[in-house]
Amino acid sequence: MSDPQVKFLRQHQTHTERKLWQQLRRKQLGDRRFRRQYRLGRYIVDFVCLSARLIIEIDGPSHDIDAAKDEVRTAWLVSQGFRLLRFSNEQVLYDLDSVVRTIEAAMLEVSS
Repeated sequence: MSDPQVKFLRQHQTHTERKLWQQLRRKQLGDRRFRRQYRLGRYIVDFVCLSARLIIEIDGPSHDIDAAKDEVRTAWLVSQGFRLLRFSNEQVLYDLDSVVRTIEAAMLEVSS
């Protein structure tokens, strides 16, 4: 069954989400599949590789508004066995190569 909230977020990605998605889609990193705007429990994550249990979050201004809720969300995701990598909008926009290398390194840690 389709999730309208997920569908909306996929259709209205931010510029930084689109930029990173171009690097993650079609098994471009370590031959692993990433999903975008994916629901895990009651939360929707920006990107996730289920086989590696790796979540990628891009933090824009909205993450500064309610840090306590963000901490609860992160704690729940970690309790489900996921590792989270967080990048700022600026990192994705101005240092995408470094962001991709960090994700690749995290994927290698899972493989070994």
